[in-house]
Amino acid sequence: MKFYLKYMKPYALFFVLGPLLMLTEVIGEVWMPSLMADILNSGVPAGDIGYIVQAGLKMAGVALIMMIGGVGGNYFSTRAAVSFGSDLRSDLYKKVQTFSFANIDKFQTGSLVTRLTNDVTQIQNMTRMGMIMLLRSPGMMIGAVIMALQINASLAAVIGIMAPILISIILLIMKNAFPRFMVMQKKVDALNTGVQENLTNVRVIKSFVREDYEEKRFCDKTQDLRDGTLNAMKLVIMNGPIMTLAMNITTLAVVWFGGQQVIVGDMLIGDLTAFTTYVVQILSSLMMVAFMIMNSSRVMASSKRIKEVMFENVDLNDDHAAQPNLKVEKGHVEFKDVHFRYYKDHEEWVLENINFEIKPGEILGIIGSTGCGKTSLVQLIPRLYDTDEGEVLVDGVNVKDYSLENLREGVGMVLQKNVLFSGTIEENLLWGDETASDEELQAAAASAQAHDFVSGFTDGYQTELGQGGVNVSGGQKQRLCIARALLKKPKILILDDSTSAVDTATEARIREAFHTTLKDTTKIIIAQRISSVIDADRILVIDDGRIVGQGTHEELLATSQEYQEIYYSQQDKQKEVQA
Repeated sequence: MKFYLKYMKPYALFFVLGPLLMLTEVIGEVWMPSLMADILNSGVPAGDIGYIVQAGLKMAGVALIMMIGGVGGNYFSTRAAVSFGSDLRSDLYKKVQTFSFANIDKFQTGSLVTRLTNDVTQIQNMTRMGMIMLLRSPGMMIGAVIMALQINASLAAVIGIMAPILISIILLIMKNAFPRFMVMQKKVDALNTGVQENLTNVRVIKSFVREDYEEKRFCDKTQDLRDGTLNAMKLVIMNGPIMTLAMNITTLAVVWFGGQQVIVGDMLIGDLTAFTTYVVQILSSLMMVAFMIMNSSRVMASSKRIKEVMFENVDLNDDHAAQPNLKVEKGHVEFKDVHFRYYKDHEEWVLENINFEIKPGEILGIIGSTGCGKTSLVQLIPRLYDTDEGEVLVDGVNVKDYSLENLREGVGMVLQKNVLFSGTIEENLLWGDETASDEELQAAAASAQAHDFVSGFTDGYQTELGQGGVNVSGGQKQRLCIARALLKKPKILILDDSTSAVDTATEARIREAFHTTLKDTTKIIIAQRISSVIDADRILVIDDGRIVGQGTHEELLATSQEYQEIYYSQQDKQKEVQA
């Protein structure tokens, strides 16, 4: 509860007004049976119509006040709960935004989506219900017990016998419900992950004609969730009938013993009617408490999952940055004896003994076989991951000494998997610099060889892109991503195999822009084709996480066997294509 107090404090007034206004309903409900008893005990036997009318008007007034209190209580309770849930969801999202790739991999995307949506909604709904029931259920129970004791203390013993039995049943159900709801929420995670994966990769599914296979997988996950939900809900299903049975048995006992007292003249019929109503109110209050407790089991599971995210230790942050205000000014990059692995318990290094230097404005090419560590290497520069041993220096300063914001502001990166967002082309490019003018935007697009094809669209830069840029080709998507990075005007530009879908002539024009508009920017180009890096000031050849060759194209052709193998195999393939 302490964790959630900070989300309640801004709306303290609503959290107070909601339950207090609901209390007016409680007072009315406890008072109503007494007014009815007066009519039956005094007005009806005497045939006093005036008394009956007067008591009836009093009951109507109480009902009106109850309605106003109920509406007000529901309004403020809803407003407090929705505001509370909105702030909690925002903070949860902000926390996820600080996660490193390792943190995200730990939770999985589908699970994080469930926690941000379903789990927060569970807590929000419970908060609203809790405020409505906070004073209502205990207040009605206490008021009804007092009134019942005043009417007939001996008959109230029936309630004293049944209440402990019901409370024991409720506690037993709650104890068994919590672990089942935890399992159910994990199955919701699995379903959401599967849906997200299928929708994201729907083109692959259709191209391989795997719809039937994916439908079966989805049905299996749905069946699994159904079984988990039924397993958890069995307890909830049992709760209602048990409480109803107890209420009926207690009411029957009260009517039986109370009726005998009415027959012998020890109790008035109006008092028996009121007493029966109070018994129903007491048991209804217990049912509401039972309902809240049952829901709390699921909410406790959701709360535990939310706290797991909120209290997750982010393994990559700038809390210990020695120079948080420092910005990247030149773009000088140096790796000193760098070692790196994704999983700390693995003995095998992804990168080992990496040493090289790039001077400001230089072009560095990186080439090597798939899976050799090229992408892992460049991801250490903007601190998407941290080194395990050694240092990565930018402008002579360890990247860990920069704030993440300042470091990443100085680095432009076009990832191997090109990502565009729903929205216009202009909106996507402005990610690079949201204050850029139309001229700057078009100049960046021109340097990336994107301006011509964008201008060919009917709506030009206002063309709407589908999710992930599905309505542009692979080469067009790559050029838009490059334009977005160029608009950022970074001191260091990293292109991770980002021209693989572009023809060689267009790629040559993009490289030409590197020598003109980006002459002062340090460029790092990862490529599969040697033609993409042939003009670089220096080329690194990576093999199995190590640098096995370093130099210009001519130097590597003369000294590096690995480079020679790549070069001549590509030359042979090119000749085969031409033939």
